[in-house]
Amino acid sequence: MRLTGVTSRGIRCPIIKEGDDLANIVTESVINASKEENFQLHDKDVIAITESIVARSEGNYVTVDDIAFDIKRKFKSDEIGLVFPILSRNRFSILLKGIARGVKKIYLMLSYPSDEVGNHLVSLDDIDSKGVNPYSDVLSLDKWRQLFGYPVHEFTGIDYISFYQKIINDEGCDVEFIFANNPRVILNYTKNVLAADIHTRFRTKRILKNNGGEIILGLDDICTESISGSGYNSKYGLLGSNLATGEKVKLFPESGDALVHKVQENIKKLTNKNVEVMVYGDGAFKDPQGKIWELADPVVSPFHTEGLKGTPNELKIKYLADNEFKDLKGEQLTEAIKNKIDHKASDLKGTNQTLGTTPRQITDLLGSLCDLTSGSGDKGTPVILVQGYFDNFSSK
Repeated sequence: MRLTGVTSRGIRCPIIKEGDDLANIVTESVINASKEENFQLHDKDVIAITESIVARSEGNYVTVDDIAFDIKRKFKSDEIGLVFPILSRNRFSILLKGIARGVKKIYLMLSYPSDEVGNHLVSLDDIDSKGVNPYSDVLSLDKWRQLFGYPVHEFTGIDYISFYQKIINDEGCDVEFIFANNPRVILNYTKNVLAADIHTRFRTKRILKNNGGEIILGLDDICTESISGSGYNSKYGLLGSNLATGEKVKLFPESGDALVHKVQENIKKLTNKNVEVMVYGDGAFKDPQGKIWELADPVVSPFHTEGLKGTPNELKIKYLADNEFKDLKGEQLTEAIKNKIDHKASDLKGTNQTLGTTPRQITDLLGSLCDLTSGSGDKGTPVILVQGYFDNFSSK
């Protein structure tokens, strides 16, 4: 029995720029790392590439002016409602700048006590202590300040209400804040609405359209095609974007399917190993202290090879040891569990033997591992090599 299981390695790469041959750079970086660090590649290893360098190599950027242009042409109105944006300097502030540049007034409706990814304006305890019902109460900015003052985010130290207000006003745009969790509320102010939520966007747009909304769009409907040679994302629009400069946004990658298959093909030619390859963004995990759900991207993995589809089909060793094989010990117990794993059914869904296993997509699980390995700062490892992920207790 092999004595190690899953390993995750950050792979250092050159700084990626627009036009770089990313497939070859990723391939060479993994091969060179294996030689330098003296490890071998194996079948079913996973090479994961952060979405950021994919989009950068594509040159998939839009400017604030591009966003403003698309807002103007699609809404054809000087006033719009903007509902449920997340509270983020990196993810949303630059988008807000472009939206404000495209209109003269925004009715900005914030969900409370937090946005959909867990950034809190105030705590639930604060809400309770003030006798506010977040399911029904609609608050103005004056009422909000009267109740809660000027609280700042625990980690960033930002008062996002003042921060967003300044961004909008600096573009010569007026803003009226509304605090509510029912999307229908915005229709009391305007019938033209941009839904800025991510994972709940389909529901939000459906509710608004079914209740009298006229022009109802989401961030996934903005910058879906090139504007005077700009980048674009035909499926996700502005979702998954990040601030690049004060006037430029890096979008979620538009094309990556050819990339993952090219890297897979390159590794096969050079090592004769059949690896899987994926592009990943946020890892889909929650921070217990800051309560932030790390998934501001629309999906964890927008592109991956076929072997990464589906969910794990795993037995729970603890359950087997405590139940089916409770009377066994030592080598006899080990062999019984290994034999059980070797002969497990192809679909264990719904059986007690899976109790406690993690019911998530393989790409989401791998994305969390890779995101935590690569980090979000200066580690310089935008490519991750995961080995042994598809092994189990009986693997030799």
